[in-house]
This record gives sequence, C-alpha cells and structure tokens, in this order.
Amino acid sequence: MDANTNSDVQKAEDLKLKANEAFKANKFSQAIELYSQAIELNSSNAVYWANRAFAHTKLEEYGSAVQDATKAIEIDPRYSKGYYRRGAAYLAMGKFKEALKDFQQVKKICPNDPDATRKLKECEKAVQKIRFEEAISVGDAERRLVADSIDYHIIEVEPQYAGPRIDGEEITLDFVKAMLDEFKKQKCIHKRYAYQIVLKTLELLRSMPSLVDVDVPNGGHFTVCGDVHGQYYDLINIFELNGLPSEENPYLFNGDFVDRGSFSVEVILTLFAFKCLYPKAMYLARGNHESKSMNKIYGFEGEVRSKLGEKFVELFAEAFCWLPLAHVINKKVFVVHGGLFSVDGVKLSDIRSIDRFCEPPEEGLMCELLWSDPQPQPGRGPSKRGVALSFGGDVTKKFLEDNNLDLIVRSHEVKDEGYEIEHDGKLITVFSAPNYCDQMGNKGAFIRFTAPEMKPDIVTFSAVPHPDVKPMAYANNFLRMFQ
Repeated sequence: MDANTNSDVQKAEDLKLKANEAFKANKFSQAIELYSQAIELNSSNAVYWANRAFAHTKLEEYGSAVQDATKAIEIDPRYSKGYYRRGAAYLAMGKFKEALKDFQQVKKICPNDPDATRKLKECEKAVQKIRFEEAISVGDAERRLVADSIDYHIIEVEPQYAGPRIDGEEITLDFVKAMLDEFKKQKCIHKRYAYQIVLKTLELLRSMPSLVDVDVPNGGHFTVCGDVHGQYYDLINIFELNGLPSEENPYLFNGDFVDRGSFSVEVILTLFAFKCLYPKAMYLARGNHESKSMNKIYGFEGEVRSKLGEKFVELFAEAFCWLPLAHVINKKVFVVHGGLFSVDGVKLSDIRSIDRFCEPPEEGLMCELLWSDPQPQPGRGPSKRGVALSFGGDVTKKFLEDNNLDLIVRSHEVKDEGYEIEHDGKLITVFSAPNYCDQMGNKGAFIRFTAPEMKPDIVTFSAVPHPDVKPMAYANNFLRMFQ
C-alpha cells in the first residue's frame, strides 16, 4: 500500500537503513527482504526500488533488477540511479544496446559526472565491438569446425619445457596428477597437451546423447557436484574430501565449470583430462555459462586468450556445444543444470532428441533446461533472471510422475549452505563454489548417492585459500566496473 502516514514513512526509512547494512555485509537476500518491507510501507520512494534492483543484481537476478529499476524510473524519471541500475543489469544479461540507452540517459541527467562519462564510453566500445563481430561472423552452415583444423601431433614441445608430458596418445593418471600440481603452482601445461586433452574430450562428447543414462551398480556410489565457476582450489578440495575421480569413484559435474572465478582454464582442463582418463566415470553436463555470450562477459574468453591463445577460444566453444544437457541416474534421479519447462508433458525422449550442437537459444526446451529456477509457490512464473521461467512444486511432481522418476537434482543458484531441498523433498539444488566470487560467504556442497537406494547424502564444505587473483580478473573491463 502507498504510504499515507508519517509513521509509515519513518518505518520505511528505518527498514532501508537496515537493508543497506545487510547489503554491505553481503547478505543480499536479507537486504531484498528488508527493501521489500520498506516498499510495502512507502512504494513511491524510487530509492528503495533502485536499491533492491542492486541487491537483485548481486544475486544474478537480472530480470528482477530490470523490473525494479524500471519502477524507480517510472516514479522519478530524473533519478539517474534508476537508469544506472537498469543499465548494469542489462549489461550483465549481455543486452548491450539496451544498456547503452540507459547510460546515455545517466549522462544526460548528470553531464558533469566523470564516472557516468567513463562508463558510457566503456559501454559504447562494447557495443561497437559486438556489432563488428556480428558483421564479420559467418553462418553455422559456412563455418568449418576448428577441431578439424588442428593436428596437435605437429606441435613441437621445446626442450626447455619442464612441465608434465603425455607420451603418445594415452593420457595417464600420472600425467593428470602432475598437471594438477602444476596448476596449483599457477603454471600451465604445454599447448600441445592442452590441445590433446580438449580434442580427445570433444571426440568423446560427440558420441554421447543429449540425455545420458548413468548406471551405478548395487553397492557402488556416485557423486554429483554443482557449479564450480573457475574456483580451481575449491575443486581440488572436493577431490581431497571425496577422492579423485576413478572407475570406483565416479562424478557428475553439473555445468558452470567456468566464468566468474579466474582459474577457469585450470578447472576445465582438469575436468576434461579426467573425462579422457575415465570416460565412464566422469560425466559433464552443460550449464548456462558454457556458452559464447556468457564467456565473453564473465571472464572465460579473456582467460583462455591470455593463458592459451585465440584458437582455444573457438575450440572450447565447440566442445561446450557437445556437452550433454541432462543425466538420469539409475532411472531414478534426473540431474540438470537449470530446471524444468514452460509446458507440461515433456518426456525424457523429448530431451534425448534435442539437437544440442548450437549456442543456447533464447527459448524452448534447451534454454529452459539450462536457465530455469524453482519457486516456492505452485504453477509457473516469470524468471527473476529474465531468461526462461520459475516453476513450482506441482510442476516438479508432474514431471517426475510422467517420467517415473524419484528426484530432481539441479544447480545454477548459490545457496548459503551449498544446497537447498525444496518441493516436498523432490528437488535439491547443489552448488559447489564456496564463498562464491570471494564475497558471498556461502558453503559449497556435493551429493553422494549409493545404489540401489539412491538416497542423497549431502556433504558441505567451506572455501579454501587461493592465490591473490580476483574473480573476473580476465572479464571485460566494462563489466568489472559495475560489479
């Protein structure tokens, strides 16, 4: 309701101050709740809406951020922070042209603000770059696969190279262990071996369906991990806690291996190397960050270019297009990065038949698998991210019944405890990047299943120290400015 008493106005202001404190302490969900209470008491204050938009941005809820910032602008068309917050959310979504319009508006309102001028210039440069790339890009039909143009055998390894080597065609456990140690010391392996790992992985992924069935024998166990987002030292900690991948200790990493964290090259080469070593014990699913548009914004592309060179940018993009979209473990547990669908009646056979070798589309089954989120209320609602949708417990229940399944495991969202159980125990979110982006203070988690019961055993863990390289260190400068 609109504020109509001085008492409501004062209470709302007190709540805003509490929300600001929660925001400063990186308690963004709590800040959103407090700003929401302030808005209930006084919905005509543009500052509350713009502040809540900023908190939504911190939780990667860019769709909600755009809505709140738009409301702030409607209340006060001269409020520069409304345009600023909306522009930052559009930037994070990769909607550069919309962002540019908002920053132009900020500059118009604050012509002498050097910060507004600087950010407008960065945004203009980004839009020009994207327009140029679109102009020179070739259609999928004309594009020759980069993987087909590379023969790693002819790449010479210089005598002075002191790192681990692969003799012949087979990647060995000794090589992988030596590689992990090199990465811990912030050294890289020779490009020849990086090519060998990625090309071999790509070959394996191409032979897999879009929906993979995993069989765990009775008495055997299986571990599912969520997003690791370039946090290499936390990935190594998972292996120290739960054992290295092996035929007896299989893993599924459920997407978002890269971006945000600044050790994404080390993470992806580690996961790919284990895929080469144990094709039937290392399963990898695509996340929404295994895509060119996300990698361009959130650091992976810049990191690959810096550590391995330009050709690897395209090679990883090709490999990501072959990653499976979902897994079913022992015909009971459905594992997917994002979530469920905008329509009822989707069968596993529909997922199996998706032609996945493409960049993720902006709608349809593949988009929803990678981007959707659960919601507490029944039915379906708009996505807080601005992509795909939110789905309720009734949608989860129907999908499980239609496909004779027991449980959905998904990732895609940071959780304070590293996991969250929702929808009457039928859906678990697991997130494996503790203290996400060095600021969220969350735990990480993984889930162990033992056959035949396949009951989830959730293990949580805290972040471990890493070298002093900040998250998003390789991201485009224009986006780092808004973090």
